[in-house]
Amino acid sequence: MAAKKDPAPEPGYEPGAELGYEQARDALTEIVARLEAGNLTLEESLALWERGEQLAAVCRDRLDGARARLDAAIAKTAEEDQ
Repeated sequence: MAAKKDPAPEPGYEPGAELGYEQARDALTEIVARLEAGNLTLEESLALWERGEQLAAVCRDRLDGARARLDAAIAKTAEEDQ
């Protein structure tokens, strides 16, 4: 019986490390490619899917943070112009 092989983490992934948007996006892209390529067990696919969900949340958080910073900068500029 073959030993269960855990899917290799995406490039640059370190458990507990704080990922930037670009890192999370690139890792998510790699996971999508691996899932689309197939050749994975159900367990491997599920593990990658779960990690993909985590990475998508990181991307959403980073984009939301960027939007908040832009909105604050725009509001500040509008106040200074008045």
